[in-house]
Amino acid sequence: MLSLVIAAMSLLGADDALAPRLETLKFHVERLHAITVPAELNTEKEAKLKTLEEQVAKGVSDENAFNELYLAIDEVRMWLWDNAAEKPEMPQGSFEDTPDAWTVTTPSLQFAWVKQDLSMTVKTGAETWKFRPSDAKDIQAKNKTLSLKDAQSVKAEAFNTGYSVGCLAVFGGFPELPGFTLNITINLIGNEIIFELAAQEEGIVLNEINWPKAVETGNSAQDLTVIPRMQGMLIPGDWPQAIHGKDLSNSRSFYMPWWGQIRNGHGVQVILETSDDAGGEYHHVEGGPTIIMPIWYASLGKLRYLRTCRYVFDDQASYVTMAKRYRRYVQEHGAFVSLKEKLARTPALENVIGQPVVHVGALYHFVQQAQLFNKERIEVNHNLVTFDQIGDSLKQLKEKGIDRAYVHVDGWGFYGYDNGHPDVMPVGEEQGGWDGLKSLADLCASMNYFMIVHDQYRDFYLNAVSFDDRLTITRLDGGRDEASVWCGGPQTFLSPRFSPEYVRRNHDLFAAHGINVRGAYLDVFSVVPLEESAQPAHPITRSECARYRRDCWAVLRARGYVVSSEEPADYTVGSIDLVHHGPYATFPNLGGGDATGIPVPLWSLVYHDALLLPWDMGEDGGWGIPKGDAGRLHCLLNAGLPYVGPGASPEDIARVKEAAELAQRCGMLELTNHEFLDDTHRKQRSTFSDGTKVTIDLNTKEYKIEKP
Repeated sequence: MLSLVIAAMSLLGADDALAPRLETLKFHVERLHAITVPAELNTEKEAKLKTLEEQVAKGVSDENAFNELYLAIDEVRMWLWDNAAEKPEMPQGSFEDTPDAWTVTTPSLQFAWVKQDLSMTVKTGAETWKFRPSDAKDIQAKNKTLSLKDAQSVKAEAFNTGYSVGCLAVFGGFPELPGFTLNITINLIGNEIIFELAAQEEGIVLNEINWPKAVETGNSAQDLTVIPRMQGMLIPGDWPQAIHGKDLSNSRSFYMPWWGQIRNGHGVQVILETSDDAGGEYHHVEGGPTIIMPIWYASLGKLRYLRTCRYVFDDQASYVTMAKRYRRYVQEHGAFVSLKEKLARTPALENVIGQPVVHVGALYHFVQQAQLFNKERIEVNHNLVTFDQIGDSLKQLKEKGIDRAYVHVDGWGFYGYDNGHPDVMPVGEEQGGWDGLKSLADLCASMNYFMIVHDQYRDFYLNAVSFDDRLTITRLDGGRDEASVWCGGPQTFLSPRFSPEYVRRNHDLFAAHGINVRGAYLDVFSVVPLEESAQPAHPITRSECARYRRDCWAVLRARGYVVSSEEPADYTVGSIDLVHHGPYATFPNLGGGDATGIPVPLWSLVYHDALLLPWDMGEDGGWGIPKGDAGRLHCLLNAGLPYVGPGASPEDIARVKEAAELAQRCGMLELTNHEFLDDTHRKQRSTFSDGTKVTIDLNTKEYKIEKP
């Protein structure tokens, strides 16, 4: 009798324990009603759910019954998922292998790869883009060049992901390169195609791969090529000027790793996604057309890692939409760091935004071996201005009405400017020594002038006290590049592996001597493309070079410095606050000449609110300013920082203060649009995100600033 009572109480306890769990199953059944199925299955769905609801209402007596009920619910859930009106599916599209071509078709694009010559065609809704066929320069190895068509083994098959439709082609059996196999993947994603290259490369030394080939364009005014050559340029198909460039990205040929081509408003844009060892070549003959294509440079003699580029096909394209597509790309990849973010990490930047830039120098001493050594007037090879004299000139500038300024000081080191690097300490005594530089820094602080120093950690002078061949950048063949142009004469190049510690050593000395340095300009880092070194004990890839250069800026930023370099290069944007200049390409040289192509502010359209950029304020051309253009108008158009010198006239001061006020208001804003207002390209307008519009006429030198 007692055992029966205990058993009954045990069952009662089980019911109480299962009650809340049963409520959970009831909720699960209720939510199954939310899963939609095709109309013809609705009756079956409702019947299944009604049965489940009845089973839940009856309850359960023990754990086994509860588990059976759960499994019954799960069986219906699986049926609903299998028959859902909307459910996960692969992208729409197909791959077809015919005797003539491999073809990938999606709702947005049709891609065809012709087997005979390996040319490609991409069709959008409104345009057909044809790529040039494979040629003898597709693959360049040591002492050998060959074509993809030389492959004796070619296999292509469908290759789809959950976001793309495409194909994978494997090229192997190259008689001249028996250890080389190239894998090419084509991924169609909406209106974009991603090309991927990977290789097996046993026993070869690779130089470069030139693929995909160039898109074919015409030589009419409606065929427009968009290239971020320095600040940016446009080349109409019939442009009468011959233009050529070939280099890595992050160079003057490609400040940014992208370009585009537009035909009657339809465009194709190329974004080099793995850009450290990538670049391109463009060639425009007089009267056109323009040919441009990617180059995958080897990394220490190998393709080494997966290379990718993205082609964006847009049937309503302009140079502005292309710049904004690239802006979106760098934002999505975390490479865009706005000035607002930089201001938060470096509060001292507040003292630079919207301020005129003053460039002053102390000592320039040219050694006799330097190419720039003046043999006609030998005394000019030693040009000295003391720190006290620099201070006096800054006081004069203050009296003229420049209340605040960013002061860049050259030639403070032991041998002066561009000499003896990286061993430039102690501060040169001729200029005033440690005490003189400290006094100049203190004077600047008292006048609300922000003083920074010019510095250099790439050029490695043979007169540097620590010079050692083992610290230099070394080519694969064991040699090294040398030059003797600048003040210090004979030099080679310091491996970036060693740069950060040199930076730390030198700037520790500034701190130890109590010099109020507020920032540093690391010369050439942002204008010279990334470098590699095959030094046996310290091999460096270009990607590692980028890391070490960024480390140099990080060492300084950790001290509260505002950090800068020479010109804007894409990989530097997250690390630096300001560059010397980012102007236009001119011909025959950057120091003055005609514009190369049609100048257009592509860099500013992407990065205006991420990097401070000063502009020359001259009236007719200058460094990076096309002949006939007033640099001050480009400064206004870009809301950039104005340069000013101690000898500025009252008229100059007024113009500088107006430009500085515009930079103060718009310097941290996105440049949302740029437009040419007539066919001469001389009348232009820029628009900023707050609605400010700046209109300039480069012929009449008139301008208008419209505030919102």
